[in-house]
Amino acid sequence: MHKQYGLNDLREMYLKFFETKDHLRLPSFSLIPQNDASVLLINAGMTPMKPYFRGEEEPPRHRICTCQKCIRTGDIENVGKTARHGTYFEMLGNFSFGDYFKKEAIHWSWEFLTKRVGLDPDRLYPSIYVDDDEAFDIWNKQEGIPAERIFRFGKEDNFWEHGSGPCGPCSEIYYDRGEKYGCGKPGCTVGCDCDRYMEVWNNVFTQFNNDGKGNYTELVQKNIDTGMGLERLAVVCQDVDSLFDVDTLAALTKHVGEITGVQYKTDAKADVSIRIITDHIRSVTFMISDGIMPSNNGRGYVLRRLLRRAARHGRLLGVQGTFLAGLSETVIQTSKDGYPELEEKKAMILAVITEEENKFNKTIDTGLAILNDQMAALEAEGKTELSGADAFKLYDTYGFPRDLTEEILEEKGLTMDEAGFDEAMQAQKVAARSARKTSNYMGKEASAYDDIDASVTSRFVGYDATENESVVTVLVHKEDAADYGEIVETLEEGENGTVIVPETAFYATMGGQEGDFGVIESVSGVFTVKETVKLQGGKIAHVGVVESGSFSVGDKVTLKVDKANRAATCANHSATHLLQKALRTVLGTHVEQAGSLNNAGRLRFDFTHFQAMTREELKAVEKIVNDEIRAALPVVTEEMDIESAKKKGAMALFGEKYGDSVRVVSMGDFSIELCGGTHVKNTADIVTFKLLSEAGVAAGVRRIEAITAENVMAYYENMEKEFHEAAAVIKAAPAQLKTRLTALTAEMKELQSENEKLKSEIAKNQAGDILSNAQDVNGVKVLAARMDNIDMNELRNLGDSLKEKLGDAVVVLASVADGKVTLMATATDSAIRKGAHAGNLIKAVAGLVGGGGGGRPNMAQAGGKNPAGTDDALAKAVEVLKEQIH
Repeated sequence: MHKQYGLNDLREMYLKFFETKDHLRLPSFSLIPQNDASVLLINAGMTPMKPYFRGEEEPPRHRICTCQKCIRTGDIENVGKTARHGTYFEMLGNFSFGDYFKKEAIHWSWEFLTKRVGLDPDRLYPSIYVDDDEAFDIWNKQEGIPAERIFRFGKEDNFWEHGSGPCGPCSEIYYDRGEKYGCGKPGCTVGCDCDRYMEVWNNVFTQFNNDGKGNYTELVQKNIDTGMGLERLAVVCQDVDSLFDVDTLAALTKHVGEITGVQYKTDAKADVSIRIITDHIRSVTFMISDGIMPSNNGRGYVLRRLLRRAARHGRLLGVQGTFLAGLSETVIQTSKDGYPELEEKKAMILAVITEEENKFNKTIDTGLAILNDQMAALEAEGKTELSGADAFKLYDTYGFPRDLTEEILEEKGLTMDEAGFDEAMQAQKVAARSARKTSNYMGKEASAYDDIDASVTSRFVGYDATENESVVTVLVHKEDAADYGEIVETLEEGENGTVIVPETAFYATMGGQEGDFGVIESVSGVFTVKETVKLQGGKIAHVGVVESGSFSVGDKVTLKVDKANRAATCANHSATHLLQKALRTVLGTHVEQAGSLNNAGRLRFDFTHFQAMTREELKAVEKIVNDEIRAALPVVTEEMDIESAKKKGAMALFGEKYGDSVRVVSMGDFSIELCGGTHVKNTADIVTFKLLSEAGVAAGVRRIEAITAENVMAYYENMEKEFHEAAAVIKAAPAQLKTRLTALTAEMKELQSENEKLKSEIAKNQAGDILSNAQDVNGVKVLAARMDNIDMNELRNLGDSLKEKLGDAVVVLASVADGKVTLMATATDSAIRKGAHAGNLIKAVAGLVGGGGGGRPNMAQAGGKNPAGTDDALAKAVEVLKEQIH
């Protein structure tokens, strides 16, 4: 019997094993793909390695091993229903980029499973691609596996490819978990759908290139891509039923049980909810730790959906109030050894979860109110099926879960149009896919940059210089961003293009800092650099135009950065470091950088926080930053390894990929951050700092815009100019501006009050004239009238007044003002009981005035842009009411 290793033990064992095989251990990449638009979230261990597999970027070493955080939501509807499915998992991987191949990969996988982990060799079964005789011979002749224990499978099972690009056959290893996990059928063996034979290892031999048309050619650089699910390996090693019984997940299911009072595996229906909560809180915790914030699109929508789904199932188990942050603490506690960033970001993670869960608790109450109105409307109309469009709106707009809608409808003897819902869902998915560019293997628009030799790289030498000498290594003629472009030997005068050199003083846009601009000069020409960008593989591209002469590959050049632009950008970038520390001091340690933009004109800083900052908080932050500027703190930059940087207290950024050596920027003892950007030498060089604005940009994310140095002086000069111009407009001396404005405001309020009184009197007089126009429709008074130049608030007041005077009634009013139409309908309770529905009435007639709208049975409104249809809309309203009232 093998030892039952814990999940965290297995992760470390695997990585250490491959370090002994000369592999470089890399930490998990962020769940946010870098420079890869083909996926929304990292969903496999090899996904961040694509540039290395393609030869577009030189890997730090040709042998690498990782344990990669992954999220897949393609089968989210099955999560919880079965114990097999989950959205979050960890993928162990050992990779070879043109180094070792099949022999070593197969041997090491067998050695690790049998010798290091101690699995019984007689319970392990390899599979190979049907035509891969080379792999068969290695398993059979070198590892000694009998032929009858080696399974050959076809392309669907044992050949990995994803559209065009690198691909190849696979060799998987299955573990026989024993008859207790089997289906009991006589033919049960490797490949059966039951849980007895579990795949634990997959060696992918990427030896071919698919041109996308079914043509395969041998790759010059053959690669190894190994994938092994950590949770699956733990299931086998711990001999448990499913991934939810593995030690770290079992701690979570137990915690869920303590909160809900429902123990796992005591009730099949409750088990579904427990598994959903357990799985989703893992995904949520890791996503937030990587800087993903809840939103209504993209990755943020995935996060919001997972979190709300977990919260919904907590309600099903009887939980009142928030509870997910407590579960997240268990995730952090059981995973922080492998992912220390979880502990570092703990305050922020828990704050985001709590804020979003509170929002959902309010949302679900709103959704219930809307659904109740919809059910009342169905009952009034004698219908039993809620339209798919209405159900999807509840789901998509209000975050109301589909299963909850179906459950509540079922309790009332009603149903939902599932086909209509699915159709609306599919339309949304198609729109989302079409919004994502997927032009090549990396999901980017293909360009000539992809054709540059991977060995070409650039080194930035501009931390302490704004000028350097170098040699042109690559020229690309590219007229604009949409142009594919062409690698050329020469760029002529007037041509747009890109210059690449081995060493440059130009900083490329990254880390929130905009790139430098300036000029590149040679004996034969001048090239104006309009932007500097980072390309795949560490290349720095100077993008611009040949102003005079020409440039050829091999030319010696002098690169000159615009010094004034660099200095202003440095001041703004350094100020963001002071700003982040000031925000954490004033607001709390949940504040994390969620994005930034620094250029010569301003700085923009996005950060995690859950409410608008008060005036007092803004003043406190601004004061702290200016105090540190006046303190003239030395700005010191040091290079060190990541662990030393963390011990020093340096803050890391969300989703950033750090190498073996990192730059630590310290501003006295006040601020210490990891940063690769350019900075001032002393905080006094920033001169001064001025906050311009603070606003929300996404759920849980605020944005500050600010300026420094000369930009502050320009700001106040402009303010003074506008101040004098404003005084001149109202004919007041600048010193008397406030007094004069106060008097004018009081005078204007008095005139507005008189105007409102006159409008109200006119409207009441018109209302008195139209009461006699009310019609009797099956015992209900129906009044449809037009009253122009009256706003919506006054229309509603009039509607209530007329309704009260008429008794059992429905009132429909229309008003035209400034070329726009306003419609309002209101109905008494007695009229509603007889079938009247103001919301459906407005829906039916709004199109005639070129608009749309709706509302509740007792009150609805709409707007439109076609005044010519107003009278027709009122006439149709009466006809609709005749059909409604019975």
